[in-house]
Amino acid sequence: MPATLDEILLREKLVSPDQLRQAVEHQKMHGGRLGNVLVKLGMIGDDQVTSAMSRLYGIPAVDPLELEIDPAVLKLVPLETALKYQVLPISRVGATLKLAMADPTNVLAMDDIKFMTGYNVDPALASEAAISEAIKRHYGNVEEDERKKEIEDLVSFIDEDQAESLELEAEDDGTLNLAALEKAAEEAPVIRLVNYILTDSVRRGASDIHLEPYEKEYRVRYRIDGLLQHIMSPPLKLRDAIVSRVKIMAKLDIAEKRLPQDGRIMMKMMLNGKKKQIDLRVSILPTLHGEKIVMRLLDKENLRLDMTKLGFEAESLAKFTRAIFKPYGMVLVTGPTGSGKTNTLYSSIAQLNRVDTNIMTAEDPVEFQLPGINQVQMKEQIGLNFAAALRSFLRQDPNVILVGEIRDFETAEIAIKAALTGHLVLSTLHTNDAPSTISRLMNMGIEPFLVATSVHLIAAQRLVRRLCADCKVVDDKNPQVLIDAGFTPAEAKTVKVYKPKGCAACNDRGYKGRVGLYEVMEITDDIRELILVGASTIELKRKAVEQGMITLRRSGLIKAMNGVTSLEEVIRETVL
Repeated sequence: MPATLDEILLREKLVSPDQLRQAVEHQKMHGGRLGNVLVKLGMIGDDQVTSAMSRLYGIPAVDPLELEIDPAVLKLVPLETALKYQVLPISRVGATLKLAMADPTNVLAMDDIKFMTGYNVDPALASEAAISEAIKRHYGNVEEDERKKEIEDLVSFIDEDQAESLELEAEDDGTLNLAALEKAAEEAPVIRLVNYILTDSVRRGASDIHLEPYEKEYRVRYRIDGLLQHIMSPPLKLRDAIVSRVKIMAKLDIAEKRLPQDGRIMMKMMLNGKKKQIDLRVSILPTLHGEKIVMRLLDKENLRLDMTKLGFEAESLAKFTRAIFKPYGMVLVTGPTGSGKTNTLYSSIAQLNRVDTNIMTAEDPVEFQLPGINQVQMKEQIGLNFAAALRSFLRQDPNVILVGEIRDFETAEIAIKAALTGHLVLSTLHTNDAPSTISRLMNMGIEPFLVATSVHLIAAQRLVRRLCADCKVVDDKNPQVLIDAGFTPAEAKTVKVYKPKGCAACNDRGYKGRVGLYEVMEITDDIRELILVGASTIELKRKAVEQGMITLRRSGLIKAMNGVTSLEEVIRETVL
């Protein structure tokens, strides 16, 4: 039995030894698979190569142009994946997906699609030309019309005919001293690709863009509603040009590839007929296979300053509002990175922002510029840290002080002294829940009596994805599952929870946007006494729940009952 394609072609006299020799020489010079080279040189027909490969691998051959394919099956494999691997999903039976492939030996493609879809892959053989034509027919004319239209739509703001522009500003100056890289970065395809990525991320509602170099792939991912999603894999050869283009836009040093760099891009673009300003924080980090770029998108329009829309339960919001309107004391917001703490703090100072109030903030970095508020950007390299800024603030006659984060004893000590001397201090900490914040402050070295007298309220928060209102469906959970999640036995008998389905409005994700879960612990006299006697976090939590504190898990369960989010989201972000 012949072991290779050239052997079977020679044995069946489909090509001569001379023709095969010419094809191999051509393959060495220009690359490509042998069968495709023979077809390209006109030495053999496409159907003959497909038939020979079918016999060689023992895999049935199909003509995808003659098949009627269910649109639901096509949706299982994204267009980009079909183009990348030259495959076409043609049918699904049970847990098996039938896949027309130009190269049935491509195990990477089969593994990738199996992982992506959750189905076993059963390959069928088809010619590359037939698959390309079938992709055009079934997915639309992707190589020309669809791709061209999509790119033109996404980068239309740089089209002079439409009088839309891209304006760039920067905070960090750098020297651009690599002529070759600079030239590559200014090539039209690279500029269009970077503009495509920036504008596409805004249209999709992303919060972060990741440009990641690997040994054999360059990957672009967006963080949308808190989860990273793979968007595209540009050619690896464009890696350095893309990095240089972003560095030029952020006014960074394109010659420096060994050290991390941080910069900023201000971008104005047209979206749905309106001018939109986006601020991007750029972080560049050298990795094993090149420089990784992460860009955080800061969109003022996404900043919710109305506290009633953040996700607070009514009683929790009443406690929080009462605390921030006190003339002095400390209010702390806790949670992991990316849990929305900054948004909650900005919403708080927006409530307090009046002509008769002097508000000062120390932030690293300043994410949004708010009129009427004195915001200070930290610069560790010159000694301007939170502690130094706080000391200076106390000589600036402030009413309200916002400290971006309490990271050390020095910052905590000054913040507490400020809270005890007639100032309202708002800040954040990284703790898992509200009661454990007390222990964290004492572990930093703050005396229990200072914590008990200065802190008025602690709010812990998380972000969960909102269910799409257009397509959510009832999730028939076993009552025991609901009880295990935290519902009472009585609630488990009657409560309805919902799950995602997917529709056009949410891009088939089932979720659209995010909402906060809040645990608000008011420091009452009873809790102060517990702090003074050194009570544990468990004892503090028990007393706070007795006095009506809604825990993070309970806040999530309430939103699940109201159809705002799914039970899976609540379980993913909170603990009992």
